[in-house]
Amino acid sequence: MNYHHKKFKVIHNSENGIVDEEMIFHYVQIGNILTCDYSGANIRKGQLIGLVDENGCINMRYQQINIADERMTGTCFSTPEKWRNGKIRLHEKWQWTSGEQTAGTSILEET
Repeated sequence: MNYHHKKFKVIHNSENGIVDEEMIFHYVQIGNILTCDYSGANIRKGQLIGLVDENGCINMRYQQINIADERMTGTCFSTPEKWRNGKIRLHEKWQWTSGEQTAGTSILEET
């Protein structure tokens, strides 16, 4: 599975997550390396970098600066689900590696 130039939006996020439904993640993939820059209502600047395995699962790390100028970091594992219409839905399990180090889940859908 290749995510190059695919765009995703959040359709579900745990309460302890701060990404919002207006945020669009535009993925760039070269080989098995995936990157993305993002921002939104609560995030001034965010970046992620990860590896895509042979099943399309993404093992990534993220870092971001929120609107209070706090640096935040975390890990995320995304499992893809391909829909009949060809679109991809990503089921994510993530954990903060900064702050309270809580965990959560998100679902992203290809736009």
